[in-house]
Amino acid sequence: MAVNPGRVLTPAARAFLAGARRAILATVAPDGRPRLVPVCFALAPDDDARAGPILYTPLDEKPKRVGNPHQLARVRDLLVRPDVTLLVDRWDEDWQQLAWVRLDGTAALLEPDAGPHHEHAAAVAALRSKYPQYARQNLEGRPLIRVIVARARAWQAHEERPSSDE
Repeated sequence: MAVNPGRVLTPAARAFLAGARRAILATVAPDGRPRLVPVCFALAPDDDARAGPILYTPLDEKPKRVGNPHQLARVRDLLVRPDVTLLVDRWDEDWQQLAWVRLDGTAALLEPDAGPHHEHAAAVAALRSKYPQYARQNLEGRPLIRVIVARARAWQAHEERPSSDE
């Protein structure tokens, strides 16, 4: 998964993300510590022409400590400081199969009734396509987290090694 300076995500990184089932979302808590949470996600099929790749993660109906998705710690964090990082990795006992993609970006809430409604609906459709479990959840009525990816770094143990600042 070589880094291509002309675009944020290479085709190999896109394929890796398409096949991944979860990511770890990192936000910054009020005390400055990183807050990490595993999330489901879907990458928009096309980049925003002005901003770059867009990734969506739902504030779904899985059990959480609070009922109102706007009160989730990750939401409170990103409303104060929208800088986020997502890490998607592949672990295997065969270390030649190890790989990861790290995405740095800016997050915002995408409300179901604000902004271009087709964006929310398209994101819900992409999430349902990737995760059949969402067929029974009311994602249409819940906000999503929208991440505009500004930078991507990738690494894998085999084949060509990408340039990286790691």
